[in-house]
Amino acid sequence: MRFGLLGAGRIGQVHADAIATVPGAQLAAVADPMHEAAVAVAKAHGCDIRDIDTIARSDDIDAVIICTPTDTHADLIEQFARAGKAMFCEKPIDLSLSRVRDCLRVVEDLGAKLMVGFNRRFDPDFRAVRAEIDAGRVGAVEMVTIISRDPGAPPAEYIARSGGIFRDMTIHDFDVARWLLGEEIDTVMASGSVLVDPAIGDLGDYDSANLILRTASGKQAIISNSRRAAYGYDQRIEVLGAAGMVAARNTHETNIETAGTEGFGRPPLLNFFMTRYAAAYANEISEFVAAVSTGEPMPTTGHDGLVALALADAAVLSAAEGRAVRVADIMAGTT
Repeated sequence: MRFGLLGAGRIGQVHADAIATVPGAQLAAVADPMHEAAVAVAKAHGCDIRDIDTIARSDDIDAVIICTPTDTHADLIEQFARAGKAMFCEKPIDLSLSRVRDCLRVVEDLGAKLMVGFNRRFDPDFRAVRAEIDAGRVGAVEMVTIISRDPGAPPAEYIARSGGIFRDMTIHDFDVARWLLGEEIDTVMASGSVLVDPAIGDLGDYDSANLILRTASGKQAIISNSRRAAYGYDQRIEVLGAAGMVAARNTHETNIETAGTEGFGRPPLLNFFMTRYAAAYANEISEFVAAVSTGEPMPTTGHDGLVALALADAAVLSAAEGRAVRVADIMAGTT
């Protein structure tokens, strides 16, 4: 499968590296208005540099990976759906639920193939947690705890275009919560603070947040987010069930432990998503290739993207108003 990469920034480079690890996948072209970024990817992976419209017209491109700024995603999905290309798009599709719905309607009407990038479902450790649930070893799931803390806050210019912490960062955790609980979320209760960088607050966002999600049956997920973890990239999940518990702990640079007269020590955590989730990115591209090749359903869909964004919108409203928000009201536009 021959790929066109749209966007050669940090996440685009991650996906370019992932394509290189997948048998049957080849990066054929890259597009980015920042010429130096495109050149770096082209040199690293031996691909052409083309503009987006040329990639859309290219017969030697089977699929595209959309890693451009969020406010371009929906337009690009529609363009490449009409061009007959399979599409992998980084989350979110858009920051507007109505725009996402319109975009997904175009995808459906054209019978286009679209996968939305929720990479954490493809992490080997998180998948092992899900496998334990599916095998019944923890019994009926009752509570999920997700801790996700970045090593440092992004720059203000990124925050301004990101849609805020709930739509940019917590959106991954919303998807993991749905996936592990096995039920849709009914209500969202969120609390946000500015504890890391006052500039983030000046932009109307939070850098520290805690959330409680509840399903209609009473299952709960607790999410803790921070834009700062002085000790590294903190990624943990725990699932409590009627018969036991399963947890995925942090990933360190090496899996060793030392001991001496001053106590026990371990190497640092992996420093950020590019290294922590390298296997997950490769796995999701591999499964995208398989789904396109076989005609099987995409493992993460446009609907998953729509629901995760609705949960993020519910969190924004909950944090602003200090109350639990029903997701159905967000989806219906009645809040």
